Amino acid sequence: MTFLDLPEGLAERIIQCNSTYTVRFGVRLRGCMYSFTGWRSVHSEHCEPVKGGIRYAPNVDADEVEALAALMTLKCSLVDLPFGGSKGALKIDPREWTPQELERITRRFTQELNKRGLIGPGLNVPAPDVGTGEREMAWMVDEFRRANPTDVINARACVTGKPLSKGGIAGRTEATGRGVQFAIHSYLRDCRTPGILGQRHLKGASVVVQGFGNVGYHAAKFLSEEDGARITVVAERDGYVTKPEGLPVEVLKQHQSITGSILGFPGATSFAGNMTGLEEPCDILIPAAMENAIDIDNAQRVNAHLIVEAANGPVTFEADRALRSRGVTILPDLYVNAGGVVVSYFEWVKNLTHIPFGLMERRRRERRNYTIATALERMTGKSFPADMRDEFLEGGAEIDLVRSGLEDVMRSTWVNIADLLEARPELGDYRTAAYVTSIRRIAAAYEAIGI
Repeated sequence: MTFLDLPEGLAERIIQCNSTYTVRFGVRLRGCMYSFTGWRSVHSEHCEPVKGGIRYAPNVDADEVEALAALMTLKCSLVDLPFGGSKGALKIDPREWTPQELERITRRFTQELNKRGLIGPGLNVPAPDVGTGEREMAWMVDEFRRANPTDVINARACVTGKPLSKGGIAGRTEATGRGVQFAIHSYLRDCRTPGILGQRHLKGASVVVQGFGNVGYHAAKFLSEEDGARITVVAERDGYVTKPEGLPVEVLKQHQSITGSILGFPGATSFAGNMTGLEEPCDILIPAAMENAIDIDNAQRVNAHLIVEAANGPVTFEADRALRSRGVTILPDLYVNAGGVVVSYFEWVKNLTHIPFGLMERRRRERRNYTIATALERMTGKSFPADMRDEFLEGGAEIDLVRSGLEDVMRSTWVNIADLLEARPELGDYRTAAYVTSIRRIAAAYEAIGI
């Protein structure tokens, strides 16, 4: 069934990647020369610059990079950011190299990208992905500045996801996990959805999290500590741990940092080498690891009411159809994990304007709030509640403004998706509604520039 009426040839233009560059380079390490292969794919330049992370993984290839670049185009369009889609990768296992060696490799990779115009604040803006983080972004921005010494003003905007000391933004590390939380809130707030077993709150809800990296950890932390959900299972590549009353997420993360594994966590049951943790019964399942975690083989054993796709492509096409036939609701990755790129956009804007968020108005808001509080005390003859006073008077730090902006984007995007599905029930599910919303905007952008 066709849900979009696009001009002839436009669908093919949107599907195809504009370009994919393969770079091969050598780095002298450990007394000999090692060769590395990397990719940077630009899917669409209907909006520029293009945006997308760089992952370090031993099994990555060009097809995966192109698919992820296409997903970035759709994701940026869905949340209405002024970016085209891109993605990059380096075929490497970061665990096999020391930090000093990784720095030399990353700097050489950055040189290769720069020579081809595949990194730059107005051209192509990388960010962290699987196997990379703030550290790698700091190396990349430093190498870009060395190669472009005259671009002093905007050089920091060549990548996002940087440390605060290198022009990063508060809340970027938690952004994708925070976006997962806001996506679930938006779903539960909408009276058109069935909620979770008829409930519209998370207190006491059981949650299974597959993947305990940055995204899974933050999502689990916020849902448990702020919303009262029970994280009953956390699954990783070496097995899973379970505790029906709820796992203490922060303590579990500390255990993982010390031991290198979630297994053996005191007070929980460990299942070493067992990959079936995501099949444990729960209200909400959050796959936050790699692609294709739920396929046609294990889909029938998944026992969740709501699946929230925190990873890219964690549910295969066949599994998606099988789950929906059983009445399982799926919130699609295109929407759920957009928090990272939304806050990356905030960081990019901060770097280009050279003004930290809140700098121009924070103190004015504090004075205004103080005046309101004082006026209320005079009118009522009562003191402002002590437990609310500090929060009310606070003018809003950068982290507060970032979270507020992210929540606004996630809520408004959800309304767009849900409204479209309500108006066109033949779309059938939230994933299709999200794709139609996104592709419409891309098509309109292409038509506006005469393509």
